[in-house]
Amino acid sequence: MTTAADARGVAAPQTYPRRPVDLRSRNFHLRLAETAEEVAASQALRYRVFVEEMSARPTAEQQAAKREFDDFDAYCDHLLVFDAARGHPPGAVIATYRFMRREAAARAGGFYTATEYDISRLEAYRGEVMELGRSCVHPDYRAGANMQLVWRGIADYVLHFGVDLMFGCASLPTTRPEEIAGALSYLYYHHLAPPALRPRALPERYVKMDRLDSEAVDPKLALQSLPPLVKGYLRLGGFVGDGAVVDYDFGTTDVCVVVKTDMVTDKYRRHLTRERAGDD
Repeated sequence: MTTAADARGVAAPQTYPRRPVDLRSRNFHLRLAETAEEVAASQALRYRVFVEEMSARPTAEQQAAKREFDDFDAYCDHLLVFDAARGHPPGAVIATYRFMRREAAARAGGFYTATEYDISRLEAYRGEVMELGRSCVHPDYRAGANMQLVWRGIADYVLHFGVDLMFGCASLPTTRPEEIAGALSYLYYHHLAPPALRPRALPERYVKMDRLDSEAVDPKLALQSLPPLVKGYLRLGGFVGDGAVVDYDFGTTDVCVVVKTDMVTDKYRRHLTRERAGDD
C-alpha cells in the first residue's frame, strides 16, 4: 500500500508502527515491501514469471521497464520473500503476493477482482475483507516448504489486520475453457460458494463452469489437474464464484476464490503451538 500512486505503482509503500509480517527461516526473510525499489523488484519477478515464462501480453511500457504492473499496485501491500544467498534487498526477491484491504480499495476506486466479477456480496460483508493477487514464485524456489512460508506470512497479515474474508482471481493456464472442462465442472459441483458469499462473473465476461454433467466428472482426476495455488485455497475450505473469466492478456482462465480466514489462522495457531512445545 502506498501514500502516493504513480502510473507504475512504485511510490514509496506505507510504513507501519511494527511490521505486520516479519518471518525468517534459513536464508529466507518474509515481510512487506518497504521501499519503492522493493515494489519494483516484485514487479520485475512478476514480469519474469507472467510474461517471460507464461503467456501474459505486456504493454509497451511494461516491456520497456521489464516489470509487470497496473494501477492497483500503488494501493496494495506487497508481500515479499527475500533469499539472503542472492544478495541484499531489493534484488533478492524470490516470491511475491499482493494484498489490498477495504480502505485501500476505497482509495483505489475498487478491487481488481471487480474488473472480472460482481463482488458486491463480498464488499457488503461486515468484517474486514482482503483481496489477494499477483502471486508468483521464482522457478528455482517452488518447493512446498517455500510456499508454506508464504502461507505463514498470509496468516500473520490476516491476524495483524483482523481480516475475516479473503478473495481474489485464481488462474488456470489456458484461454480455452473446453480444455479444462473437468476442472471447472468439479469446482462448480463441489466448491461453489454459498449464495451469501458468491461472486458472479460479469455478464459480458461470464463463462459457464458446469461444462460436464456431474456424473461425468472424476473428482480425483479433476482435483489433481488444478494448479497448486487453487488446491491450497480449497484445502483451507475455499469456495469459488459462479462463472469463469477468460483473461486473454494473461493467457489464463480465472475463477474467483473466496476463503474465510478461520482455517488459515487456526492452522497457523496450531503450527505455532507445536513450535513452542518443541522449544520447552
